[in-house]
Amino acid sequence: MDNKNNDYSIVFSQVQKAYGKNIVINNLNLEIEKGERLILLGPSGCGKTTTLRMIAGFEEITQGDLFMGGARVNDVAPGERNIAMVFQSYALFPHLSVWENITFGLQLQKLPQAEIEKRTRQALELLHLEGYENKKTHELSGGQKQRVALCRALVKQSPYFLLDEPLSNLDAKLRQKARTELVKIHELFKPTMVYVTHDQIEAMTVAHRIAVMNEGKIQQIATPSEIYHHPANTFVATFIGSPAMNILHAEVLDGKLIVGSCALHLPKERLNAIGSRSRVFFGLRPEACMPCFDKGMIDGSVEFVENTGNLKTATLRLATGELFYLQDSNQSIALEDIRGFAFDWSNVCLFDAESGENLEKRK
Repeated sequence: MDNKNNDYSIVFSQVQKAYGKNIVINNLNLEIEKGERLILLGPSGCGKTTTLRMIAGFEEITQGDLFMGGARVNDVAPGERNIAMVFQSYALFPHLSVWENITFGLQLQKLPQAEIEKRTRQALELLHLEGYENKKTHELSGGQKQRVALCRALVKQSPYFLLDEPLSNLDAKLRQKARTELVKIHELFKPTMVYVTHDQIEAMTVAHRIAVMNEGKIQQIATPSEIYHHPANTFVATFIGSPAMNILHAEVLDGKLIVGSCALHLPKERLNAIGSRSRVFFGLRPEACMPCFDKGMIDGSVEFVENTGNLKTATLRLATGELFYLQDSNQSIALEDIRGFAFDWSNVCLFDAESGENLEKRK
């Protein structure tokens, strides 16, 4: 595939993927910029891996068009798309050494031995695998296998770098280290990187932008900060964050927001956003709450406090019976004794009670 003008963007235009009558990707419109780190994030079965596999050419497109580097690639074979891919299962050859696994693709391309040696040595150094060249893959730990798979993709020096949950088999400490290595690799070579994961921490720490998917549709595409603080709908709000954003049922009456027995005066801009609605969802992140030991803006009784060392998380039972989570990093505060919480309206998200859409959705 010839990429004219070195435009290594990826564009989905009204793409649909169906297996028989089962539509798994519906009317996908997505533009991934050259050199961008885009994360496809969502629960199992949302269509993120299918989307990645369509870029790789492993899945045929049912309807619509896929463009890579400005060229339509619907009918271009995977081997002609100039991609490098890292799989969740690593897909290493068990009978080959680390060196042979990494150089296998380069040997098929019939690159000069000097160039193969140069690329491989550079990749081994970047991913701290010097000294493992002659080991068989069955002698390696999970983290080492993952780095070999990254090395094999890296040496191709492809303009497109596709990763399908590459860190899911690693423990938490190794995942953190691997995330850092991935970002460093990207900043060095700057390929157009598309990364599939269901892990929100990976998405928040690695991405330039995140595309949150559910049921074959993109719910929101934005920076990690925008998605966290200004979710497009209640699905995104509750999928991102641990604990997730608190979502409460609320009524609107005479310029006030009624949450249980608490009546809150609505700022003018929030009233304008609500319009004629009589019911909305009130959203607030756990860390955006200020503990109150007397009467708060919203009252509740503490059922449980979890202390993780750097944070305390209190579970409150509100008068409505709904549960609410509050977090504070101040270890000297006795969250067990609070009777409610206050908040700043700038931290509040209001959602339509029917559609779940953010009433102040940003473009």
